[in-house]
Amino acid sequence: MGCCSGRCTLIFLCTLQLLASLERQIFDFLGYQWVPILGNFLHIIIVILGLFGTIQYRSKYIVVYSIWTALWVAWNVFLICFYLEVGGLSKDTDLMTFNISMHRSWWREHGPGCVRREVPAPASRTLEDHTYISVTGCMLEFQYVEVMHSALQILLALVGFVYACYVISVFTEEEDSFDFIGGLDSYTYHHCPQKSSRVQLKPVCLSK
Repeated sequence: MGCCSGRCTLIFLCTLQLLASLERQIFDFLGYQWVPILGNFLHIIIVILGLFGTIQYRSKYIVVYSIWTALWVAWNVFLICFYLEVGGLSKDTDLMTFNISMHRSWWREHGPGCVRREVPAPASRTLEDHTYISVTGCMLEFQYVEVMHSALQILLALVGFVYACYVISVFTEEEDSFDFIGGLDSYTYHHCPQKSSRVQLKPVCLSK
């Protein structure tokens, strides 16, 4: 089997998803965003599984990948709602760190054009508190950077889902055609009549 357009496109999409997820994982690690880190880790594993299934013609692995892409779209929609504070959600909560730290998105203090200044805090407080860090001059607020990351993930996942379904259908048709041909050959081999190889000997009289 050659590299059909759908299969090659899915391989390319999986590669793009891997690169985008690794880039996102790095910045989530820098911001100590443990919930997104866990989600990115699972996503990277499933994308690798889908990439392997596409290369090795394993439709079952691609089915797992396609199911995960639907869940991944839902997760990124939730992230967009979280950072845009839709439905009562608040981006200032500790939800993304399992409520174990006060860290926020890395882009909050290191976004494009952002200038970070530490403001002197009262003696009873520590400088680690984000309340006493001043960030000014940002060209783009951190929540919009996170939203763009999630939007890119949704786009890649949706296109990947479509091509995964197409590749699964192609692989299934090819497997069915191979099974039909193999069954037909087997039937022909076992049921075709064969000529007898026995030779009948008859006496011959020679006249003098």
